[in-house]
Amino acid sequence: MSPRRQFRGPFRQRGAIGLMAAGTLALALGFTLLVIDSGRLYLEQRKLQRVADVAALEAVSRNGDCVSPALSAAGYALESATRNGYKAADGMTLNTTCGSLKTGADYIRAFVPDASKKDAVRVIVTHTVSTSIAAGIYALLSPGPTQLTTQLTATAVSAPAVLPPMAMLTIGSTALVVDSSKSAALNLLLGQMLGGSLNLSVAGWQGLVDTQINLLGYLNQLGLDVHVTAGNYTELLSKNIALSQLLDTAITVLQASGPTASVAINGLTGLKAAAGSTQLTLGQLLQLQTGMPSSGLNTNLQVFQLVEAFVQLANSKNAAVANIPLNIPGLVNGVVKVKVIEPPQLSAIGNPALITGQLNDPNRIYVRTAQVRTIISLNLPVLAGVTGLPAAIVNTSLVSGLTDTLNNVLHLNIAGALNSIFCALGGTCQRTNLQILATPTIDVALDVASADSLVTAYSCASDATKTLTTKTNTSLVKLKVGKIDTANAFSSSADVVVQPLPLIDIGVITCTIPLLGLGSPSCDPASRKPFYGGGLGIKIDTSVASTQSTHLYNQPPEIKKPPLYYSLGTQGIVNSLKGTLSGVQIQAYKPTGSSLLGGLLVTAADTLDAVNDSLGVVIQGLVAPIVDPILDGLLANLGITLNKVDVGANLSCKPPGRPLLTI
Repeated sequence: MSPRRQFRGPFRQRGAIGLMAAGTLALALGFTLLVIDSGRLYLEQRKLQRVADVAALEAVSRNGDCVSPALSAAGYALESATRNGYKAADGMTLNTTCGSLKTGADYIRAFVPDASKKDAVRVIVTHTVSTSIAAGIYALLSPGPTQLTTQLTATAVSAPAVLPPMAMLTIGSTALVVDSSKSAALNLLLGQMLGGSLNLSVAGWQGLVDTQINLLGYLNQLGLDVHVTAGNYTELLSKNIALSQLLDTAITVLQASGPTASVAINGLTGLKAAAGSTQLTLGQLLQLQTGMPSSGLNTNLQVFQLVEAFVQLANSKNAAVANIPLNIPGLVNGVVKVKVIEPPQLSAIGNPALITGQLNDPNRIYVRTAQVRTIISLNLPVLAGVTGLPAAIVNTSLVSGLTDTLNNVLHLNIAGALNSIFCALGGTCQRTNLQILATPTIDVALDVASADSLVTAYSCASDATKTLTTKTNTSLVKLKVGKIDTANAFSSSADVVVQPLPLIDIGVITCTIPLLGLGSPSCDPASRKPFYGGGLGIKIDTSVASTQSTHLYNQPPEIKKPPLYYSLGTQGIVNSLKGTLSGVQIQAYKPTGSSLLGGLLVTAADTLDAVNDSLGVVIQGLVAPIVDPILDGLLANLGITLNKVDVGANLSCKPPGRPLLTI
C-alpha cells in the first residue's frame, strides 16, 4: 500500500465528522429551543392555574355567591386574580360560576352549575399566548390557515370543608351609648377593680363599644406573643397570661384593621396603663370544646365586652374592692363597695351534637354572668331628728316592759338583791341605761349570683328551619340589711353575715349612790354593758330565688354574624327587693347580758306601731332609693341587669371550614 493511500482515509473522514458535528449542533439547538419554548408554555400554564386556584379559594372563603351583588363570587374572584397578575388587556379572560358538587357512579366528582347555590365555586381563566415553535412548524406543514397564537385554559373548583354543626352562646348586656356620666362611672368602677385609676374619654369608651375584634385572629396573635404552638388553643386557654399582655395583643390585632380602629386602640392603651401585674386564664372567659376546629373561633366579639370580662376576671383574682361614693340627699359619707366573687364566662362554642344534658357534661355549651357582691354603708344622721321618735320609743309599753324585765333579771339572784339595797340606801349598784339610735350606720348587702344559660337541643334539618334550644336561669339575689363587717364580707367561699342593727340599746351601767340617796349618783361610762336588757333593732336577711326558662331560637344566624338575642325578663326580682325594703319593720330582742342582740321577743302585734310609723318609714325612704341606682347603674356597667338576662345565640349547621380545591 502506497503512502498516499495510507492517509486518504482519515482525510476523507475529516469532512464526514464536520457534517456530523453540524448536524448534531443543529439538533441540539432544536432541542434547546424546544425545551425553552415548552418551558415557556409550562410556566404560563402554571401561572394561569395559580391565578384560577387562588381566585376560587378566595371566592369561597369570603362566602361569595352568584345572587347577591354585595357578596358577588365573581367580584371576589376578580379581585384575587388581579392581585396575582390577571390583566384583561393582555388577552386574558375570567369566568366564575356557582354551583354544587356531585359524585357519579364512577365515584368521580363533577361540578354542577347552579347560580342559586354556593356549595362550590368554579373559576376558569384563559390566556392567549404565542404558538409554540413545534406547533407552528406542524401548522406550516399542514393544510389550512396557520395559527400564530394558542389559548391556555386553567380551571379550579373550590368548596368549603365539611365540618360538624357549631353553636355559640354569649351572655350579658352592654352599653350602646356612652355619655360623660357613664364614662366617669366606668373610669371609677373598672379602675378601682383593677386596683388603680382610669381616665378614658367618652370617645375612648364609645370606641370600645363600637369596635369588633375577630376571636380567631386574636387567639392566633396571642399564641405568637406568648410562644404557644400555632393552633394549640387548649394550651393557650389554660395558660396564665398577664392582663397587660392580653390588652397589648388586642391592640396589635386592631392595628392591623386599619385607621378605623384608632379610637378603640387609644382606649385599650389607657386600660393597659392601669392593668397591673394580674395573671389571667382565658379559659375562664371562653369555652371551646375539645377537638373543635379553629374555624369555630372565626367569629367577632365586641371589644368592650372582652375588656369588661378581662376586668371582672382580674378583680376576682386580686384583692381590690371598688369603693364608690354615694351622693344621695340626707346621707353623709355613704359608700358602695363592689367586688366580683366569680368571673363571667362570656362565650362558649361547640358542637351541639355532642351535648348529653348531664350536669357535668364536658361538652356542654354554657355561659354565665359574673357573681357580684355589693355592700352599701349608709350614715343616717336624719334619724336623730325624726319628729316624735324619742317620745314614741320611750312611751311604748315595749320599752318599759323591757326595762322591767331587766330589773327583774338584776333582782333574780343574791347579788341582784344586794344591788337593789345599794341603789336604795347608797353604795355601788347597777342601773338601767337606755341609749336611742346609738349606731347611725346601716349596711345593705346585695349578693347577685350568676345568671347562666346552656344549650339543650338543636335542629339542623335545613337552614330555613334550623333551631337552637337553651335553658336559662336568672340570678339568685340575696338582700341583707343590718350591721355587716365590711372588712370580711368579700370572701369567695363564705356568705355575708349580717347582725341586727341596734336602734335602742337597753344596757346597764355601774353607779355609786350617795348614802341614803343624798346627792347625785356617779356612774362610770366605761362600766356600761350594752344590750344587757335587750333592745330594738333592724335585720333583713332574705333572698329572691332564681327562675328558669326554656327558649327556642328560630333560625339563629351563622357563627360569624351578630347573634340573635333573647331577653328573659326578671322584673319580679326588682319588685321583690323594693317590697322587702318598703316593709322594714322594727324588731324587739330579748335581754342577753351580752354585747349582741338576743333572740326575738314575742310581743303584741300593735306594740311597735308607734315606732314603725315614725322610724320604719324613714329608713325605708332612705334605703329604697339606692336600689334603682345600684341595679340600673352600677351593675349595668358590669354587664349585669337584674331586670333581664340577655342571651345571644348562633348556629351554623354547615359551618364553612377552610376552602379546599376539589377539582
